[in-house]
Order: sequence, then structure tokens, then C-alpha cells
Amino acid sequence: MRLVGISFNPSGDEKVARIKSLCAELADIVNDDVMQNEERTALQVKLLDHAIYEILNAQMNAVKVVTLKY
Repeated sequence: MRLVGISFNPSGDEKVARIKSLCAELADIVNDDVMQNEERTALQVKLLDHAIYEILNAQMNAVKVVTLKY
């Protein structure tokens, strides 16, 4: 998923790449599930938006944790 920014990893850190890959896969799974349903409700779309936001938030925080240098 483009939102995760899989290709942006200036340090080439394998952990960062893995985190981004897993989060992109998770975002794709929930997005595809909702978007396949032609009769999706406003609630489903709202929950999807929130889920994607939380996945991106978790991804960014996880990357910060594994790259933080003291």
C-alpha cells in the first residue's frame, strides 16, 4: 500500500522494511475486504478509514521504536 511508504527506508534497516511490509499487508487486507463489498455501508467505510489510520500510526511508532538511538 502506497500510504505505508514501503520504499522509504534511507538506512536500509531490515526491521523497518519488515514492519512496513507487514503493515502494508494488513492495510491491504482490511481495505480489500471492505472495497469488495459493493453494498458497503457508511459505517464500514468509516471503520475502514479508522483502521487504516491506526495501522499507519502503529507502523510509524514501531519504526520509531526500532530506529531510536540514544
